[in-house]
Amino acid sequence: MIKIISQENAEHYTWGEVCDGWHLLKSGDLSVIQERVPPGGSETRHYHQRSHQFFFVLAGEATIEIEGHSFLLKPQQGISVPPKVPHRLRNMGREDLSFIVVSAPMSHGDRVLVG
Repeated sequence: MIKIISQENAEHYTWGEVCDGWHLLKSGDLSVIQERVPPGGSETRHYHQRSHQFFFVLAGEATIEIEGHSFLLKPQQGISVPPKVPHRLRNMGREDLSFIVVSAPMSHGDRVLVG
């Protein structure tokens, strides 16, 4: 079935106790998620065994660490993270961070934490 998708009708989940995600497209070979990270919010450093990810900032600023290098993404900027590459996203700004993450294949269940 073809339908228009938005935050209002997408499957919602919470992560990191204060962050939100909305599955805009959820299939085994591809997922598109819109996420919201409040100031100070972050994820744990990790990598994905199979998933290649692309992060694209809609609003706010994202600091993403990839293999020990930090990148600051502003609105309308994106970055690619190949499989098996350790990374971590943080919101070090003063406003909510809103971004899209595209994963192929789907990244849920494919995450390995890095100490």
